[in-house]
Amino acid sequence: MSDTSRVLGLYRKVTSLPCGVAIISWLITFKAPYFRSIKPRITRLEKGHCEVRIKKRWRVTNHIGTVHAIAMCNMAELSGGLMTDATIPGSMRWIPKGMTVEYLKKAETDLVATATPLAEPEEGKSMDYPVRVSVTDTAGQEVFRANITMYLSPKR
Repeated sequence: MSDTSRVLGLYRKVTSLPCGVAIISWLITFKAPYFRSIKPRITRLEKGHCEVRIKKRWRVTNHIGTVHAIAMCNMAELSGGLMTDATIPGSMRWIPKGMTVEYLKKAETDLVATATPLAEPEEGKSMDYPVRVSVTDTAGQEVFRANITMYLSPKR
């Protein structure tokens, strides 16, 4: 079995093509259609790191004209899930178990969500796997932070 996840392998292959970021982002949201609501761009994916970008546009804003809290939660879950998939051993599977979030300031621009692990996965062992996601604006200011618990278990 390959040490590279199917998603990571596909990301590496597709992003080497012209318009590769748009293609991989569409493929991911085709598989998980709910994420289409934020129109994400998966701009970086590797073991231990994922970046997802969204544009501030009318569909993701709230009544005061800032990016909606749930749009940022969607970014966090998408980037955290992709990073987890790219990082854990191929013999393991994952599912989000819980998420706590902090809204640090108004999100008034395009945004970037960056996911990183807070622990090392252990092959063959069911475990809670903590992931940190930081969402920053175009000035590099952190506007949102999430701690996601992914539940890892061996594939059947």
